[in-house]
Amino acid sequence: MRPAPNDPEGQTDVEMRVKQNQPAKLLALAFLLLLGTVWGSTIVMMKHAVSTGHQPLGLIFWQLVLGTVLLSALAIKQGKKLPLGVVNLRFYAMVALVGTIIPNSFSYIVAAHIPAGLLAIGLATVPMFSLLVALLLRSERFDWLRMAGIMLGAVAIALILGPEADFTSQGVGFFMLLALVAPLFYGIEGNYLALKTPPNVDPLTTLRGASIVGLILCTPMNYATDSWVDLSQAWTSVEWALFANSLLHVITYTGYIWLVGRTGAVFASQVAYVVTLSGVFFGVFILGESHSSLVWLALGFMLLGLVLVQPRPASVGI
Repeated sequence: MRPAPNDPEGQTDVEMRVKQNQPAKLLALAFLLLLGTVWGSTIVMMKHAVSTGHQPLGLIFWQLVLGTVLLSALAIKQGKKLPLGVVNLRFYAMVALVGTIIPNSFSYIVAAHIPAGLLAIGLATVPMFSLLVALLLRSERFDWLRMAGIMLGAVAIALILGPEADFTSQGVGFFMLLALVAPLFYGIEGNYLALKTPPNVDPLTTLRGASIVGLILCTPMNYATDSWVDLSQAWTSVEWALFANSLLHVITYTGYIWLVGRTGAVFASQVAYVVTLSGVFFGVFILGESHSSLVWLALGFMLLGLVLVQPRPASVGI
């Protein structure tokens, strides 16, 4: 291929486009690392928030309240209106259910029964579920290398469960399997965002709409299940952990939606790679958790699996 006539350095058009695209790719990677580290810290806060027996729906209710207030205030300041067409409302409801209410409910339940490190490793299966869902929807092409990554993730979970895993209603094995429900729904959500986000909706609008609709859906469920969390009393570290977790949820979730829009569902879901590492090490250094050699081996398999579950080239053309 001959150099482009208007290129004094003899570079081809393809070479120029690659060079111009590198800063955007590096920015996306740096953002993914920051996002994953902050997100990993919420696992520790989540465990502390459920330490006094608060019910999941009660915690999610306040998370949605904070999201609604903060994002609505920001939107009003920016003069942004919330699109309220039928398509938009259906979109907000879907994001609220599969991205917050259902997965967060399971995560809060599981957090009370397993270490933060195991919860973090479980969340690492998000890109694997994302790829499986994408294959089912035929938005991704089958690739043996990526499938090998999914199999390594399965091996990692099997190592954690171990040959003597307790699958009774109070056993670690049972709750470890239950921990996979949240990443399954996150994988569904990532693909839904990539395929169904309305053209008149940006990440902040998506989260604002999902927070408002989610709050409408969550409020009656909260009262029906007697899950109310009373924040009118003097706050302890538990209430502050709930507040911090809710605030960081708004920040990280908005960032995740932005990343999906810029890089595609599969690449963005690899934020779980960083969430896993930070969640495990935050658990060790902050909560004093310790893990068996099988768990550390499982972590290695999971990280290797995440390396193999690569996004399609078109997804990273920022």
